[in-house]
Amino acid sequence: MADLDLRFGAGLALGVGETARQARWMEELGYDYFSAGEHFMRGDPPGPTHAALPVLAVAAGATDELRILSSIILTPFYHPLVLARMTATLDAASGGRLTLGVGVGGEFPVEFEAAGLQVNQRGRRTDECLEVMRKLWTGERVTFAGRHFQLTDAMINPTPVQQPNLPVWVSGRRDAAMARAAKFGDGWMPYFYDASRYRDSVEKIKGFAAEAGRDLSQFQWAHFPYIAIYPTEQQAAEVAAEQLGGRYLYGGEFLDIVRKYCLLGTVENCIQQLQEYIDAGARHIVFSISCPREDRERHLEVIAKELVPHFRGR
Repeated sequence: MADLDLRFGAGLALGVGETARQARWMEELGYDYFSAGEHFMRGDPPGPTHAALPVLAVAAGATDELRILSSIILTPFYHPLVLARMTATLDAASGGRLTLGVGVGGEFPVEFEAAGLQVNQRGRRTDECLEVMRKLWTGERVTFAGRHFQLTDAMINPTPVQQPNLPVWVSGRRDAAMARAAKFGDGWMPYFYDASRYRDSVEKIKGFAAEAGRDLSQFQWAHFPYIAIYPTEQQAAEVAAEQLGGRYLYGGEFLDIVRKYCLLGTVENCIQQLQEYIDAGARHIVFSISCPREDRERHLEVIAKELVPHFRGR
C-alpha cells in the first residue's frame, strides 16, 4: 500500500498544557500531522475549548518536520485580512508546515450569538473570507466589495512560505461544503461520514470542480475519523459515545450513530474499517482519539506502532 502515499496524524489529546510534549512525541512516533480545532463558546455554559492557531504555534515550535493542521478553524469568526496575516505568520514561523482546515461551524448557535454573528450567514461569510484570503496570500493589493467584507487596496507582506498558497482543507458534511472545497479548497476533510458517503463526496467534489474547470490533480483527500481502541466493539462504542455525546448527540440512538461513523474495537477491527475509507479515496487520515484522558497516550502509541505500520507496509 506504500504506493498510495498515505499520511497520518492525530489531534490534541493530552491537554493544552502538554501540547509541546505531545507534538514532540508524535514526531518521534512518525506521525505526519498534529491537529487542533476550536470553538469560541462550546455550549452554554461552555465546555472546554481552545483557539486553534496558538495551539498549533506551540506544536510547531516544539518540532522540526511535523505538519500542523487546524481541524478546524471556525472561519466565519474571522476577518479575511486578520486570518490571512495570522496564517501567513504561522506558516513562516513553522517553516512552511501549516495546513489550514476550515469549516463553518453551527453546532453551537450560542457562540455566534455571543459574537454578534448570524448563524445562518456562516456559509456566505466563509466563502467571502476564503476568496479574499487566497487573494491576499498572493501579496497583491486586494479590493473587494462583498456582502460581509469590504476591503480597499488591502495587502499583506510577507506572504506565506508555501506557494502559491498554503493548503486549505475544507471540512463539512453537506453539498455546500463540497462545493466550497471544489471552489476554494486544496483538500477535503469531512467528519462523521461512513465510507460510502465519503466515496460519494469524492465524486460530487470532482463534479463541482469539472463544472468550474478546476484541476484537482494535486487535491488532497483527507478524513477525520474518531477512534476508540478496546478489546470489544461494544466497549469501544460505549466509550466513544460517552466522549462524543455532548457534542454530537442526535437523540436516543447515538450509540448506533457512533457505530456507523467511528473506528471501534481492536486494532485489527480499526484497520478493516479504515481500509474502507482508503478504498473510497482517503489519503490523509487524522485521528480524533475518543477516550478518557488517562487512555489517550496508549491510543497515540498503539495507532503509531500497530495501526499505521499496516498501511505503510512495514
